Amino acid sequence: MTRLTRRSFVGAGLSTLALTGAVRAQDTEFEAEINPEAPTTAPRNISSWATQDWRDHFDDLGVAAIVADTVSRSLHFWSGDGTDYRVYPTSVPMSEELTKRGYTKVVRKRVGPDWTPTANMIERDPTLEYMPPGPDNPLGTHAMYLTWPAYLIHGTHDTRKIGRRSSSGCIGLYNEFIAELYEITPIGTQVRII
Repeated sequence: MTRLTRRSFVGAGLSTLALTGAVRAQDTEFEAEINPEAPTTAPRNISSWATQDWRDHFDDLGVAAIVADTVSRSLHFWSGDGTDYRVYPTSVPMSEELTKRGYTKVVRKRVGPDWTPTANMIERDPTLEYMPPGPDNPLGTHAMYLTWPAYLIHGTHDTRKIGRRSSSGCIGLYNEFIAELYEITPIGTQVRII
């Protein structure tokens, strides 16, 4: 049996702090890699999740409703009859200038989307080029297209992006969550980005 002493307790606490610092440093390095203008710290935001009431955003649910909250980095889904409410972690645009807010709707859906960078993306990174569906595609396994050109709700193969400011304007989800959301979201679903 191991005896717990004050010295071993303090040592374990210091080890935990060192490990936490190392993990935060890795997070900060990743954030800087994908967004050079990001703050030097990578805040955790799971605790900022809160349930939302659809009535704060829409007159009625219509066929279904989605609120993508760029502050808490979460997506809220309500079925048209209001019986199904789900919350998913997301990635959000990497800067305010790339963040479009307001009302839109889902107009098209695609499994295995291909990806073509926009002119603004190519201006920021000239090495970007068209990508067919597959494991390197930035849109992941599923995509839902909105009435706003070049803005989507989609999956990602790079799971480090979820919970961060890492996109060029889109809302990203883990592939397993976008597959689930894709199945329950009808064309015509109203969307609000806040």
